[in-house]
Amino acid sequence: MRELSLNNCRVDKRYDICDHLGRGSYAEIFLAHDLLASPQSPHSKVVIKALNVFLQNDLDADLERTLVENIQNEAIALDRVRHPNIISRLGHGTARDLRGTIFHYLVLEYLPGGDLQTLLRRKQVPLDQALNYVEQVCAGLAHAHRNSIIHRDIKPHNLLLTQDLATIKIADFGVARVHSSDSPITRVGTNIYAPPEHSPMSAGQTGTSAPVRLTPAADIYSLAKTIYTLLTGEPPRAFANEAITDLPESVRGEQWCDDLKRVLKRATDHNPALRHQTIEDFWADLAGVRQIAADGEFSTLMTATVSLPQPHVSRGYTPLAPERPSFEPISGKLPAGVPTLSSDPAARSDVDINIGVSKSDLLTERWPADAGSPNRGTHANTDVQNRAPITRDSEAFQIPVESPLKRGRMLRRFATFAVALCLFTGILYGTARFMRGRISMPELSNPFSSRTGKANTDIYLRPSPNTDNDPIGLVTKNSKVRIVNSQNNWYQVDVVQQGRERPGQPNATRGWLNGKYLELSDN
Repeated sequence: MRELSLNNCRVDKRYDICDHLGRGSYAEIFLAHDLLASPQSPHSKVVIKALNVFLQNDLDADLERTLVENIQNEAIALDRVRHPNIISRLGHGTARDLRGTIFHYLVLEYLPGGDLQTLLRRKQVPLDQALNYVEQVCAGLAHAHRNSIIHRDIKPHNLLLTQDLATIKIADFGVARVHSSDSPITRVGTNIYAPPEHSPMSAGQTGTSAPVRLTPAADIYSLAKTIYTLLTGEPPRAFANEAITDLPESVRGEQWCDDLKRVLKRATDHNPALRHQTIEDFWADLAGVRQIAADGEFSTLMTATVSLPQPHVSRGYTPLAPERPSFEPISGKLPAGVPTLSSDPAARSDVDINIGVSKSDLLTERWPADAGSPNRGTHANTDVQNRAPITRDSEAFQIPVESPLKRGRMLRRFATFAVALCLFTGILYGTARFMRGRISMPELSNPFSSRTGKANTDIYLRPSPNTDNDPIGLVTKNSKVRIVNSQNNWYQVDVVQQGRERPGQPNATRGWLNGKYLELSDN
């Protein structure tokens, strides 16, 4: 097993790695600072999910191909089920670490509130807040099921919270399944939350000779056991791979105990056909518990009368998905002739190197030793292709010495030029002030009206010249635009022609783009 070497690194010239959050069976999770995002943006910090095939000790070509397909399918699933209560994919890329190991990665939104499991360890969540979380998860799962995606690993650890703890989002679609598929069911999930049809505990013990087909009832089973943990504060270990038939003694005196027990017992039945078949049915069956929680609170009472679970939208959410990734197996090897970065910081310079396996820059850099915090922006790139060779030969490396007389003459010339420039500027300013009071100045034409450009990548169209706002559309790669205004390095453009069509995606035709993503030209 070999972990990626990404400590104190900048990936693809954009993401400063801040912390290593953990690892799974095939991926490592990092917290990163996005240099292109505004500090006020909810996405100034992001999560990098990096595929590391070397976490598997017995790696072969078939296994590597499967792992690459898994991370690509996760990206596709996240884009298909984009929803306010499902974690959003913000991007993707291919890079290499400091040892030269190539890796694919996904960029996901960072939810600083942590996971539900951690929250429940700290405190008991009030009933009304708990049911608010349940409604949001139901809204996200219902949307996923309508788009033919079954999560297969719903549990408190995979439900993440925003910083204000007001919004909860479903995460980790790494084992998600298209429920129309008839291929054999793999055993995944956590034992105490996974349903019998794909629980690792019940492998080979389906209880029937007929093949089991995965349905939304599998996620409903896991959700019911998650609700058990949320409302009682205890995990359902006594009912691992079994239906819930009772609740802990600590909640048996609550008014909602009997209603909740009835709903959870049905939702965790061993036979998927006897469970609730849709999330909407499950949510409606919780009406009794919801009504008890709503007593005395008008706003919650109104929510309890709604038949369908309603989503909760947090700041920064957008329905626009980034470009779809297309990852290829890379076998962790560099192409021939590509230099690797030294593991010795003193011997390694900060050099931009494109290894030629992706359209994006495949760059992982070490911050200089004196750069300090990754958020200070002190990292500098060195263009070695344009640098002349430097030798230490005394004849080839001579510094011309200027005489004091020559230096004094140059200073006098510079002073004379500076005085003349100040006098000329003063005359122009006085003339302009005089003329402004006497006559109307002619209107100047827009210097950008004749300029056009082409997008060099997919880039969001924004309502103002900064990233501290929600996108209003997407300009795809090779789109033709006409520039109508500019501010700093931002351009206001009219979209003349999209590079490619994105059916079903909302798009504005005028907005602001960062100049670094445009190739400018004159008509």
